[in-house]
Amino acid sequence: MGLSSDMTNRRVNIPTSTETKKSVSEQWNELVERLRQDIGEAAYQSWIKPIVVRKVDGGTAYLTVPTRFMRDWILAHYAEDLRELWRTLNSDIQQVEIRVNADRVSRTNLGPLNSEVTASESVPKSKNVGADDILSAPLDPRFTFENFVVGKPNEFAYAAARRVSEASSLPFNPLFLYGGVGLGKTHLMHGIAWHIRNTAPKRAVIYMSAEKFMYRFIRALREKSTVDFKDQFRSADVLMIDDVQFIAGKESTQEEFFHTFNALVDQGRQIVISADKSPSDLGMEERLVSRLNCGLVADIHATTYELRLGILESKAEQLSAKVPRKVIEFLAHKITSNVRELEGGLNRVVAHAQLVGREISMEATHDVLHDLLRANDRRVTVDEIQKRVAEHFNIRISDMHSARRARSVARPRQVAMYLAKQLTARSLPEIGRKFGGRDHTTVMHAIRKVDELRDIDQGFGEDVELLKRMLEN
Repeated sequence: MGLSSDMTNRRVNIPTSTETKKSVSEQWNELVERLRQDIGEAAYQSWIKPIVVRKVDGGTAYLTVPTRFMRDWILAHYAEDLRELWRTLNSDIQQVEIRVNADRVSRTNLGPLNSEVTASESVPKSKNVGADDILSAPLDPRFTFENFVVGKPNEFAYAAARRVSEASSLPFNPLFLYGGVGLGKTHLMHGIAWHIRNTAPKRAVIYMSAEKFMYRFIRALREKSTVDFKDQFRSADVLMIDDVQFIAGKESTQEEFFHTFNALVDQGRQIVISADKSPSDLGMEERLVSRLNCGLVADIHATTYELRLGILESKAEQLSAKVPRKVIEFLAHKITSNVRELEGGLNRVVAHAQLVGREISMEATHDVLHDLLRANDRRVTVDEIQKRVAEHFNIRISDMHSARRARSVARPRQVAMYLAKQLTARSLPEIGRKFGGRDHTTVMHAIRKVDELRDIDQGFGEDVELLKRMLEN
């Protein structure tokens, strides 16, 4: 006999109780309906519907769920509610035990069934601690909407992020944020996650980088636990993947991400993604690009002088530092590459003044930031290098991030890596990430190869020198 119309075709072993007016089956039906009204349809479908009641014995209700991930999440967020609601229907119920289905564990090669866990012993005091916290990367407490300085270059992306975090239904799915390094993509991603966790703590929010997603997938393949991997990600209410350009050229990870994406969209779950380029310029599979483009794509443009000024003023206030207006205006004019370097420059100036007991002045600012100011004088970005090199060699920009190894593509890509090292302050790993998530050793090889070819091929050397002069000017 099924427990409810929503739980048909599930095997149950529920004895009736002679001591209560309602059978255990009837109690469970009423209990889950109350909980469904309280937590909403989406959460009910994800976490409550898969529960199977095995038996009630000696004041303990024994429940099973398909995966450890689901068990941990229910223990953290709903076990106490289940127990208290059940006690209002049957005062004999003193505790609820939630176990992982032993048959399911065996089939998916997840290891032996863990020892039973009781709700009374294991429910955390804070319902904000759950399985999403185990999966998710840490959120930076500084990266909230309240600390985000809004200006014309980022106002559209900011408004879209706020809408996603506050909406009870999906306004657009996915939300795709893109822009250059250090322009605020990650800040907005964290802002969305913080807002949802604070206002709707029972929603499962998973935030991580695309790199971490890939490593978890590889580990699941190695440990033969891909079913558990799928369950973890596909049970999220909100999935947030940062720097998705990292999986460009990684076919297996793209395949799994595509299926995860589809499963969540079909279930009406929110997806938020960030990258350094638009979906069409990522060099990914066409079907994935089409999916990424089907929601709202919001570009974060390069900062304006007015926005940089506002960011510096806000940062100085956070630091409780008295920074002369002329210093703030100078930094806003000179450090134009990205917000991260802008704030980092002010941090260095303020820290130097506090540590050595020297007033903040123009002279001190020049002394402390001489390297940063010199790097920003060049104002050459990796994106600009890739674009100019692609035009020169008549290839697509997406080829800079693709896995193609044909010489007609690989050689221009190596030239672009070489020039990125020569003309920007980016580290080798940072450059590698800008070229489809390649390793820093690949960048080192490209630099050596271009140096060798310049020595033996005069025409090639002239091409590289011409590109360098064009970019510097």
